Amino acid sequence: MDGKTTISVFIGGFIGGVVRYWLGQFFTVNGVLIANLTGCFLLAFLTYYVLEKGRLSSWLNTGIGTGFVGAFTTFSSLMTATAKLGQDDLLAAFAYLMVSAVGGLVMAGLGFICGNYCGKKGQND
Repeated sequence: MDGKTTISVFIGGFIGGVVRYWLGQFFTVNGVLIANLTGCFLLAFLTYYVLEKGRLSSWLNTGIGTGFVGAFTTFSSLMTATAKLGQDDLLAAFAYLMVSAVGGLVMAGLGFICGNYCGKKGQND
């Protein structure tokens, strides 16, 4: 990995972590859910849009995908939020985990569809 890519991952990770922190402060446990669902969509959309369009350089794509989205969405945050809910209500914790898993898959699918559509749309114009 070259210097430009490393710096883009560093900056993207910093920004993604800060935005996730803000969501957690504003929405508490739901901030993790919002970040994870949004991140699933963003990563799939950007990946497939960039593949179709080829507009972003690889260093910037890595900075956004691995850096920003990687720091914005974390498995450890999901598990911590689930455990926190589980202390008071196991059913709520299970529901939260299922909404996260199924919702993440749905959002990634939507991101894939939107990314492909947007990427191909410009080719037909």
